[in-house]
Amino acid sequence: MKGRPYLYFISLVATIGGLMFGFDVGIISGAIPFIQPYFHWDELQLGWGVSSILAGCVAGAFGTGALTEKYGRRRLLITVALFFAVSCTGMALAHSAPFFITFRVLGGLAVGAVSVLSPMYVAEVAPSRIRGTLVTIYQLAITMGILVSYVVNYALHDVDQNWRWMFATGLIPSVVFFTGLIFIPESPRWLVKAGFREQAAKVLARIGGEDFAGTEIASIEKSLLETDSGTSLRVLFSPRFRKVVVLGLLLSVFVQITGINTVVDYAPKILMAAGLEIRNALLQTSLIGLVNFAFTFFAVWLIDRLGRKTFYLIGSSGMAITLLMLAAAFHFEMNPLFTTICIMLFIAFFASCIGPAFWTLVAEMFPNRIRGQAVALASFTQWVFNFLVVLFFPYVLDALGGSVTFLFLSAMSVLQLLIARFYIRETKGRSLEEIEHLWSK
Repeated sequence: MKGRPYLYFISLVATIGGLMFGFDVGIISGAIPFIQPYFHWDELQLGWGVSSILAGCVAGAFGTGALTEKYGRRRLLITVALFFAVSCTGMALAHSAPFFITFRVLGGLAVGAVSVLSPMYVAEVAPSRIRGTLVTIYQLAITMGILVSYVVNYALHDVDQNWRWMFATGLIPSVVFFTGLIFIPESPRWLVKAGFREQAAKVLARIGGEDFAGTEIASIEKSLLETDSGTSLRVLFSPRFRKVVVLGLLLSVFVQITGINTVVDYAPKILMAAGLEIRNALLQTSLIGLVNFAFTFFAVWLIDRLGRKTFYLIGSSGMAITLLMLAAAFHFEMNPLFTTICIMLFIAFFASCIGPAFWTLVAEMFPNRIRGQAVALASFTQWVFNFLVVLFFPYVLDALGGSVTFLFLSAMSVLQLLIARFYIRETKGRSLEEIEHLWSK
């Protein structure tokens, strides 16, 4: 296998990590109504039980940058697949809250690591003209994982010890992910950086032919020669890289504090607060997951046509409006169906615009010299804020009510819109090395 089929195969395998990401994050939503009484959690304890995976994500994302520069992308992805399998098994067998949370944190290490590794790997093997599309398939895989977890939750809601079976089903994609990784190569950009030029040339030739390989190798080597050695925080925030790194961190903060994971993790709880009983809440959550998955296809189709900045402008505007509508739904105690529609519209704008554009930008915007550490820092930052949002959301929703909570999230979407309008530069159709020069100007 070579050419486009080979490129699609190795990209597809890498993006199964996104499916595991979505599954591990989404499966807890349907388990909440059953594990909260099982472990006798109050609202803050529930927030910690749900967000504990994100504490692992923070550590996983933070440590991955240095490890991937030393050991490469592929070996770490294989380790991540094993972590996924062990964590799913542990959570399914848990009989105490500390045991459950320990394995949830372990799963978080895997999710945090894969959030760095999978999009980075795809960005580094894909030709510039289709890079956005292939990286967006990673976001599509995340939404598929969330959808699968919601369907599993609904299918098992009447089964005895259902929450255990919910987590146990994660073993299936873990095994598929591990098996696929055996058959993919190491990232050619890492191979060049590590001194394995001939191996990198073979990988690139198999992807795009000998001419493509020669051009890419020369471009990578030139980029590496033009940069200083070392990837410490001091280097990341040096004048040469500071602007792009700070922008990456801002995007990482706002992708979380605009509220996407409050919906992904707590959709049944939000719908039950709006007046639905548990069976209908789980059913409508599955429909929300379907919208999330379906609208990501718009990004796959259009991100390399319209561009990353355009996606951010459209998505931020739509999210701000729909979150305002959701706040009004709670304030005026409207029909729960209207609440569901507002959530679906919010998810549609995020799935078709912000989610794919964020992961694509983070994977491609940083220079070769600092990409591993910079992507890890950006991913680490978004996991920290993901953790804080998910930890406190049940308490804030209970204490302040839905109207104030979603009004705040709407305001954050407006700020994200302003950042996109004035600071994001368009990167569609550019090679990674061209993007590096774009930011150095």
